Amino acid sequence: MTVLPNCPKCNSEYTYEDGSMLICPECAHEWSIELDAENGEDQKVIKDSNGNVLNDGDTVTVIKDLKVKGSSSVIKIGTKVKNIRLVDGDHDIDCKIDGFGAMKLKSEFVKKV
Repeated sequence: MTVLPNCPKCNSEYTYEDGSMLICPECAHEWSIELDAENGEDQKVIKDSNGNVLNDGDTVTVIKDLKVKGSSSVIKIGTKVKNIRLVDGDHDIDCKIDGFGAMKLKSEFVKKV
């Protein structure tokens, strides 16, 4: 019998395996077996609107007109954003958009080019 690691979020010992994922029944946290085997830490995987994994330095396209808070301008659909940086938080993409400057975007409103 293999010994599964404790949950990295709540340290529960009752984790179980489901395919290639490990799941904690107490806090419902899921993480991959490969990730756990590599470095023992859980890293958040950020995906675009189509489910493609995003990485630092990627180029993305905006899929919806986005209102800019505190301004009357709008970031139009199809705007290309180069050299993104992934950050923690609700708005998980940090970038510079030509004509707008520094901006934070949600990954659900972009697609990878």
